[in-house]
Amino acid sequence: MGARPNPSSPDADERPEGRLAVDLTAVIVAVAGDEPRVLALQGGIALPSGPLQSRHRTLHSGLRAWVEDQTGHALGYIEQLYTFADRERTREAAIERRISISYLGLTRERGDAGAADATWCNWYRYFPWEDWRRGPPAVLARRIAPRLRVWAQRAPTVLRRNRRERIAVTFAGGGRSWNEEFVLQRYELLWEAGLVAESGGDRDAADPTMGTPMAHDHRRILATGIARLRAKIKYRPVVFELMPASFTLFQLQRAVEALAGQRLHKQNFRRLIEQQGLVEETGKVATATGGRPAKLFRFRRDIVTERTAAGTKLPLYRSD
Repeated sequence: MGARPNPSSPDADERPEGRLAVDLTAVIVAVAGDEPRVLALQGGIALPSGPLQSRHRTLHSGLRAWVEDQTGHALGYIEQLYTFADRERTREAAIERRISISYLGLTRERGDAGAADATWCNWYRYFPWEDWRRGPPAVLARRIAPRLRVWAQRAPTVLRRNRRERIAVTFAGGGRSWNEEFVLQRYELLWEAGLVAESGGDRDAADPTMGTPMAHDHRRILATGIARLRAKIKYRPVVFELMPASFTLFQLQRAVEALAGQRLHKQNFRRLIEQQGLVEETGKVATATGGRPAKLFRFRRDIVTERTAAGTKLPLYRSD
């Protein structure tokens, strides 16, 4: 046998080394009525993003620049989400590894997205199994549960029990309660089982009942943003970043339900809002409610400073 080639030699590997790409990616969320929306590009298959460049003074400034350039939308509240750098999640021949530094942004939706290529999309378009406001989504029993059972059964014996336990925990099997915060874990499990288009690389052959696939790793990033926001609305009043200057308590409840994908108990929700002192009356009423005029409220921003140390809790009280 001949000597093994020197790894440092140019002839050691004829395959050219792919380049490293560093992207800044934004999950920009708004609420319109009872619909949670995300700002997307390319007909809804991509999130606003762009490469980190030397001209960007900070990551935040680079992100803001790309989002405004691509969507015409100036960002308000943003926070960093996560950095994704998995090599096997990149399917581009010219790129060996794509690093995505992701951010969550909250805003109020305007009449248009601000640019021709930008559009507001209902985020349940990408994750239809996450909306439980009308009960368990049909796709869970019809498509997801049976296909995951097959995936678990096909595993080697030593892995079969582990797969079944993961399915039960993430998808509320075995009498467990649905955890609305497990958005990323559920998507990751479906990806591993090969049940979403991104895991197979063939977007045209995607099962339409399994949600709209996205470019690169953007649906994974969106899942991370939804999970973060669902967790955060329970202990920080970030939902008010999505509300207009004045709103009814019914509008506020609908916004929280839209984000959480859960129905809330009306009286418990209103009692909690009053106890926390999060809002105050404006002295005006909304007449276009389809019923009796409803009082208008506004968010007390001074409450954020008062309760920074203790936290402002907004837990989800379900209607069941």
